[in-house]
Amino acid sequence: MDLSDIRREYIQGGLRRKDLLADPIDQFNLWLQQAIDAKLTDPTAMTIATVDQNGQPFQRIVLLKNLDKNGFVFYTNLGSRKAQHIEHNNKVSIHFPWHPLERQVHITGTAEKLTTLENMKYFTSRPKDSQIAAIASHQSSRISARGILEGKYLELKQKFANGEIPVPSFWGGYRIKPESIEFWQGGEHRLHDRFLFSKTNDMWTVDRLAP
Repeated sequence: MDLSDIRREYIQGGLRRKDLLADPIDQFNLWLQQAIDAKLTDPTAMTIATVDQNGQPFQRIVLLKNLDKNGFVFYTNLGSRKAQHIEHNNKVSIHFPWHPLERQVHITGTAEKLTTLENMKYFTSRPKDSQIAAIASHQSSRISARGILEGKYLELKQKFANGEIPVPSFWGGYRIKPESIEFWQGGEHRLHDRFLFSKTNDMWTVDRLAP
């Protein structure tokens, strides 16, 4: 297999400055809705990159759970590796790969913890099985066998069979406040279209980048 021979043309059309909305959050919402309407698999899936104390980058996929003018929200175990990285360095980047639409969005910003009220509101809206799983799994900790995790889950499921599940203290969310948002649209002959929104003093400016 020769990986260098794997390629395709991007033919779905370009992106012009006149097509962009003035606010990149509005532009992102437009593209996200189009990804949802196109029935893409996991349109809210995003790769989040953090850096540990040695400068080693790590990436993983999480789900976008809310978005407003203040930023992009996701939830996790607050003892997880990503949370430990954010505690040390809250500068992160996130990436949405919408391959069938020949689009990508890349965002840089800072991550801030959500309030207790925000965490509680979302946690109680989750399916009960997901609530139990959040308590059963101490994310990123080492376990000797999957059976241990499954056993803890079943134990908790029986414990909370007829009652409300409390929001665990080690679970919560982050809001990523964007500092830059780049929209990438594939173009023919590798002449892709890239527009970078940068935030300065609460104002957005936009520049076209060479592909």
